[in-house]
Order: sequence, then C-alpha cells, then structure tokens
Amino acid sequence: MFAAFYDQLMGPLEKKWIASVRKKIVSGVEGTILEIGAGTGANFPYYSKEKVERIVSLEPNPDMLKQAKGRAKEFELPVEFHQGSAETLPFKDGEFDIVVATLVLCSVSEPDEVFKEVRRVCKKGGKIVLFEHVRTDSKSLAFLQDVLTPAWKRLCDGCHLNRDTGSYMKGSGIEVVKEKKYLKGIFVEYEGVNPE
Repeated sequence: MFAAFYDQLMGPLEKKWIASVRKKIVSGVEGTILEIGAGTGANFPYYSKEKVERIVSLEPNPDMLKQAKGRAKEFELPVEFHQGSAETLPFKDGEFDIVVATLVLCSVSEPDEVFKEVRRVCKKGGKIVLFEHVRTDSKSLAFLQDVLTPAWKRLCDGCHLNRDTGSYMKGSGIEVVKEKKYLKGIFVEYEGVNPE
C-alpha cells in the first residue's frame, strides 16, 4: 500500500521544493555512487550521466524497487539494483566514492549499524550526502513528532518522524562538513566526509 501511494502522497511537496533540494545535492556527485533506500527512484532524474561512472541502488521494499527500475529506464540511467537492508550492505570495503541517502534513514531499524556500514563501503576521504527529515529543535513541534510517531510508523513503512539522524551520523565518526536546515529544522541536508 505505502509503495503504491508514496509518489502521489509526496507529489505536492516534491514539486514545491524537495525536488530542487534533490537536484542540488545529487547533480554534483561523481564517480561510483551507492544510493541507500532509492525508493521509487525520485533522485534518478538529477544524476549527471557525464559525471557518474556507476550507480548502485539498494532498496528493501520490492514494490518500490520495481518502480525505481521503471524510472531508471525512463531516464536512461544505468543503475545496478539490489534488494536488501542498509544494516548489512552487500558490498566491498571502500567500494564507493559517495554514498547518497534521501528521506530514508527515518525508516531503518538500526541507524547505528547503517552508519557503520556506510563508513565501511565508502572510500576513505569519500563523501556521504544526506537529505532527511529529523527531530526538530522546536519543543512544540518535537512534542508533536513524538506523539505522532507510533501511529506514523505503522502507516508509513517504519518511518520515525522524531529521529535525530544527525546525532547518529556524527556519532559514527563521519566528519560533518555541511548541515543546512529547512522548515524549522524538520528537514536537514547533511554532507559528510569519511575520515582517512
């Protein structure tokens, strides 16, 4: 159900401004790319075929994976698809120049493990680029996120409205070099470097 309606539910917000953020962070990546939780392939229109050598996509939801394959074909983007969990990435150490994740880390079951795996598969000195919704600094909004999260998780494929993704990223040892907040800090763009 969630996979079938995801694009329709997110459509208005995507058109209003999420698409522009996706374009900004994805169009500049180059080399070998791992995209964790590619969903329905919403980032695919924005990758530069001239800059990217290889794109590997990991997605646990088989229905979303099917839609992502269709979107990759639509944009003639060569993507290598894998179905699996971000907590146990089926890739070699240091295999990727850049790891990308957009609006996905809210739904992983063990964020600490995910960031350990991201560090493992990303080259030393490589980049980690994220765009996530997180627990806001606003006390009233954070309270609302806390109240809504139990029901929201059941309706939206495990999504936590109140996850502090930035603290997991920093706690993993990734050096955060950019943190840009949107909409009272509900959405945050992160750029990190995997230390040498």
